[in-house]
Amino acid sequence: MFHFVGVPLQQLMMVGGIAGGLIVVFYILKLKRRPVAVPFSKIWDRILRDKQATSLFSQLKRLLSLLLQLAVLALLLLALGDPRTAVSATEGRNVVVLIDTSASMQATDVQPSRLAAGVDKLTSVVRGLGASDRMMIAQMDSTITPLSTMTNDIPELEKALGAVRPSDTRADFARALRFAADTLRGLSAPEIIVVSDGSLAPPIDAQGPVELGDVKLTYVHVGERSRNAAITSFSVRRYPLDKSRYEAMAEVTNTGEEDLDLELRLYGDEVQTHLFRFKLRAGQKDSRFLTNLSGASHRLRAEISLATDQLDEGGRPLRVHDDLPADDSAYALMPERRRARIQVVTAGDNTYLEAALLLDEYLDVTTLEPSKYPGEGVFDVTIFDSVAPPLAPGTDHVLYLNPSGKDVPFTVDKEITSDDEGLGFDEVEAEHPIVRHTQLTTINIGRAHILKGNKEDKVIGASFKGPILIAGRRAGFKFVALGFDIRESDLPLRVSWPLLLLNTINDFVEEDASYISSFQTGTVWRVPAPSTLSEVELVRNQLPPEGAPPEEKEREVDPRLVPIEEGRAVYFGERAGFYTLRAKTGPGGDAADEPFKTEFAANLADPIESNIKPQPKLVVGDKEGGEIEGFTIGVRNEIWAYLLLAVIAISAIEWLTYHRRITV
Repeated sequence: MFHFVGVPLQQLMMVGGIAGGLIVVFYILKLKRRPVAVPFSKIWDRILRDKQATSLFSQLKRLLSLLLQLAVLALLLLALGDPRTAVSATEGRNVVVLIDTSASMQATDVQPSRLAAGVDKLTSVVRGLGASDRMMIAQMDSTITPLSTMTNDIPELEKALGAVRPSDTRADFARALRFAADTLRGLSAPEIIVVSDGSLAPPIDAQGPVELGDVKLTYVHVGERSRNAAITSFSVRRYPLDKSRYEAMAEVTNTGEEDLDLELRLYGDEVQTHLFRFKLRAGQKDSRFLTNLSGASHRLRAEISLATDQLDEGGRPLRVHDDLPADDSAYALMPERRRARIQVVTAGDNTYLEAALLLDEYLDVTTLEPSKYPGEGVFDVTIFDSVAPPLAPGTDHVLYLNPSGKDVPFTVDKEITSDDEGLGFDEVEAEHPIVRHTQLTTINIGRAHILKGNKEDKVIGASFKGPILIAGRRAGFKFVALGFDIRESDLPLRVSWPLLLLNTINDFVEEDASYISSFQTGTVWRVPAPSTLSEVELVRNQLPPEGAPPEEKEREVDPRLVPIEEGRAVYFGERAGFYTLRAKTGPGGDAADEPFKTEFAANLADPIESNIKPQPKLVVGDKEGGEIEGFTIGVRNEIWAYLLLAVIAISAIEWLTYHRRITV
């Protein structure tokens, strides 16, 4: 008994009836002769008698031609129905292929890459799929992405193989196995084929170890060696007192089994600014703090390569990478150097305050008397020096120096003075950004006031008598309060004073949430964006390849819309590099009503994924992955293929008999 797994039988019968009727009608029209008058003679009697004798044979020939046409139609319709025997329609292997597309599969120890080699091996597997077998192809990285349905359609499966793309993330092996097991549940002859280098985490998640049950496990192994060094951490920050200079931290790890001579290059705005050479032993980690750097205004990129004296065709030093170029580059962005508007409200001259504010050329300072507060326009920071008027619109973040009165968002408590034991900072929250690079514990203070904030406020510095430096947030603005007049201390005589002041301004202007040197791939990115927008456009900035001509510029690739939730653009990042986030354009290409554009960087920075040592065995629970078997390229046991061959054979016979005047 046969089953039609293609076009249903009812549709085939309907199409066959219509098409068969048309063939018969056209055939009858072809046999209708047009009468033609010709001269008559006795000589035609003999010919007519021969014609009548062979008329029956001629009709049989015409009938045979009609039957051949109807047979061709029937065979074509049956081929569309894809008939299968009852056994073939219900039995056969059901296979889920998990292709590892994590960062380690970009290794080039197998040319052109491990991933490409694995896909090539799968091509022969797909073409050797049996007529009753079905297969699904899915790529496995930090997520699991099906690229095809469960099908035996070879063109669809080959198209899925062509859609495989690498990612700069770690593979979630446990999630992929659970997906495959759920897909195969209840199907006959279930099988999971894992294409990987074996650099996978144990198949364990929050639910415990993955158990495959009766599912067959097959392992297609790729990869040969593990020579690799990676940039596993990279960050950058500007100096508070000189924003044209910066410092960077780069951590390089040799995850391979052999010592490597390496070169570390720094690129500022895609122009090489620094070069460092060093040797890194197998398994060693080297953290380098690169200080007093210059030559970049916005973008910074680090790149490592193998040290070599070879030259390319143009006479330039040849860049030789290890087996995994994907982790040889790291990216970072420095905060934008924009001018901050500062208003200083003071009752008298404070030379120490004015002099410290002159150290940063990117500060636009306006000094006011208390009676003229507030100034015109909107300010990023307002400094109240020994005054504390009610806050007016446009004030934004506030720094209180020696505050007093009731118009402050905290409590100014009793006065304390220096005694025989002295008065100063006995406790300092050294991790807070406003006291970075300062040394406040040696400061001597004449008198001060104890400051008491809410329980959410942070005590940054305190004497043994109480807090004298606090920070907090009120109604959307940040504040910092210093409980003494700097002129009644030796703080202005220390370098800690301008650092404390400029660190505070930087903390106000550059929110920690709004500036992140770089994100990590394989995580959810939450990039600050206007909450008034519902979605923004995200594009990756693809840099020109090495050796490209100077006129070749970077390109924007992979554009996509990203939703905004609570003032953050939320996106699961999979590729390292520089990104641009901007307000989406309208249907006609016009810019959005609210202008918005920002950039950020993303890095792989994963020592586990950079360990690319291939594993020849794959074990899941009590199962060890076996070798591929049963996928042999040849003629598939499908009836429709033979039906098409029959159509070709009949057409060839019809053509041959027609031209030899047998069926005419």
